[in-house]
Amino acid sequence: MAVTAIKNRITFDLQTERVGDDLYSFYPLGQHVVAAPGVCGGRPTIKYTRLDARHVVAMLNAGETAEEIATRHNIPLGAVKEAVALSTFYDYEASYA
Repeated sequence: MAVTAIKNRITFDLQTERVGDDLYSFYPLGQHVVAAPGVCGGRPTIKYTRLDARHVVAMLNAGETAEEIATRHNIPLGAVKEAVALSTFYDYEASYA
């Protein structure tokens, strides 16, 4: 994965993967958190979903456990933990795609 810093902004190379019969393009912000063009306005989401990373953090702040969120949304537990960890680095209100 190529990472470039441009004027205090970090950019990533666009990645594309085949998911079933479709192509899924995204900028990897982490292993599970990505910014996909055309998905949630380019804000960070959980890879292969439309689940906004900021909503994951909000659910935790509202008292849900990481395990409950992972189970209910059918995502890896690591994705929930990564969404929290990266929330201190990325502005989840911003578009990265």
